[in-house]
Amino acid sequence: MAKCILVTGGAGYIGSHTCVELLSRGYDVIILDNFSNSSSRIIRRISRIAGKSPSLVSIDLSNKLATKRFFSTQPKLDAVIHFAAFKAVGESCAFPLKYYENNLFSTINLLNGLKMLSKPVKGLVFSSSCTVYGQPALLPVTEHTPMAKAQSPYGYTKQVCEEMIHSSSSEIGFPTIALRYFNPVGAHASALIGEYPNGTPNNLMPYITQTAAGKREKLTIYGNDYNTEDGTCIRDFIHVCDLAEAHFTAIKRLIDKKTDDPYEVFNIGTGKGISVMEMVNAFQSENNIVLPYVIGPRRDGDVEKIYADTKLAETKLGWKAKLDIRDMVRSAWNWELSLLRANKSFYLSKKG
Repeated sequence: MAKCILVTGGAGYIGSHTCVELLSRGYDVIILDNFSNSSSRIIRRISRIAGKSPSLVSIDLSNKLATKRFFSTQPKLDAVIHFAAFKAVGESCAFPLKYYENNLFSTINLLNGLKMLSKPVKGLVFSSSCTVYGQPALLPVTEHTPMAKAQSPYGYTKQVCEEMIHSSSSEIGFPTIALRYFNPVGAHASALIGEYPNGTPNNLMPYITQTAAGKREKLTIYGNDYNTEDGTCIRDFIHVCDLAEAHFTAIKRLIDKKTDDPYEVFNIGTGKGISVMEMVNAFQSENNIVLPYVIGPRRDGDVEKIYADTKLAETKLGWKAKLDIRDMVRSAWNWELSLLRANKSFYLSKKG
């Protein structure tokens, strides 16, 4: 019998790619999502790619009663991946209470719900973030790098959620793995799923592709006076399909009972720092496109530079990123082109 994985936020950008990975590997998947930044239409596309359909439950995990109701009727789950959260750094600086309420309450309600199951799950994978490191004093960051003051409310919610999960390990009764992933970009090779945020993009790549497609007048690069080679922020960009594979690998580690500790942490990145300007130039070069862009002021919550030490993920988790910057920018543009060919918004498409 196939193992059943619950994926909260499974209709979102990273969640949808991870669901494809799990389904393609023979797992059954139940998606919990409130579609605040996604669409139920994505389920058809996940099914087309994987050749197998996930189950779908529309639920807001920050709603305690609704979450309790779901878990009271859930017969069996083998493991859980928790993606569901608001995730835009800039927006969190403007609306911190929105982020505290959603990200913290949803995690608390999920953990309490899992305690209700008659048979404990074999483990939980928490999708954390490199934002938990704040602005690190030394690079690259390792899993033992101390958490500095978070640069945004979003980053703070990830710090708090990690601490809640860690300190609750003995109470909840199953092992957990926190994946501190860096900056996901790119799209599935099929161009059937990719990053398509509601409203104005907060992340770099969809802003690049929408500008290239003529949906945005110009790209704004937030700050070129940082202490970096070209003055723009440096990030560890990782292809979303590599990230999806990391979540599968973590789930398998839990199900196979290979964890060394009740709470494990792994950095998920490429180990290479790429500046914002380098990413813009790579997109232009690989896709033969000239992007209109302007330099704007620094943005609240942005860290100057951060990239990962990935040795622990490679040696203990058995995972390593395979796709490079060319794969990232090429797949992202192919995804945007698929939206242009549809001649309408992905989320409003009647064909889905």
